[in-house]
Amino acid sequence: MAAPMKQILGSYLRRRHVTFSSLNYFSSHKDPFGTGSGSSSETKEERQQKLAGRGLPKKWPIAGVKQVIVVASGKGGVGKSTTAVNLALGIASNDRSKSVGLLDADIYGPSIPRMMNLSNEEPELNAQKLMQPLKNYGISCMSMGFLVDEKSPIVWRGLMVMSAVQKLIRQVSWGPLDYLVVDMPPGTGDAQLSLSQLIPIAGAVIVSTPQDIALLDARRGAEMFRKVDVPVLGLVQNMSVFECPKCGHQTHIFGQDGARSVAKEMGLDILDDIPLHISIRETSDEGKPIVISSPDSPQAHAYKHVANEVIQRLPEYADSMPER
Repeated sequence: MAAPMKQILGSYLRRRHVTFSSLNYFSSHKDPFGTGSGSSSETKEERQQKLAGRGLPKKWPIAGVKQVIVVASGKGGVGKSTTAVNLALGIASNDRSKSVGLLDADIYGPSIPRMMNLSNEEPELNAQKLMQPLKNYGISCMSMGFLVDEKSPIVWRGLMVMSAVQKLIRQVSWGPLDYLVVDMPPGTGDAQLSLSQLIPIAGAVIVSTPQDIALLDARRGAEMFRKVDVPVLGLVQNMSVFECPKCGHQTHIFGQDGARSVAKEMGLDILDDIPLHISIRETSDEGKPIVISSPDSPQAHAYKHVANEVIQRLPEYADSMPER
């Protein structure tokens, strides 16, 4: 290194309390971060298991919530949020003795406020300084969309997103709830991984269209949950078929039974097919989901069937913190 360059670099490092001796340590030490990678007595698999178990946060249940159901998709635009909303409403409709909540964890694209007809509403704080969920159609709801303007983009980096997700989990007075349905952000990124590591999840529902490209991402989503020991309850094949409202002719716009093939390969169940129907879109945009606005329609019955299948596949609830 030329002398002037070394002087400049040395001055820069000294301002940050870094010396050349410490740099030499990192450059010469076989295992500067203590990962154990320099030990020849450990196999690669043993090192990976040790690293995987190091520093992971302990899973703590959400206060007052018995079971958490996450609704996920490998990519956006497959009807995940619509499915999450109607799943929550379907669970409540099938058994009115059960209390149900809905968490919108899609920080960048919150849609629960509009779908649940709660736009322009703001949550209040209780005596414990916890946010009170907003309620409509008997469902307790919380979303980042309640805290920011509907038209304002959320331009945050990963750490801020994760902080927001934790606040929506821990700083909300959720309970008592039998089920909390979580509308996950699309993909398999930080939010999905962190949620899976922060709270016990009773099961995951994967939503996909029959399209090959969507199914590739749905497969990744299911595999991610399996890797973090979250049971995958099954797949919902959304927009499975379009039926012409005039002549009744059926067209498989996104392909036919693609999700069934993937489910069979992965050893998963298809919870039900949801048709591509204009009433589902219209009622969601109006804030009157199909399960509420047309409870006797075939589309609403499909969502209620999904809800029934999900509840049947959940593990038996056991209080993970029986002693308080």
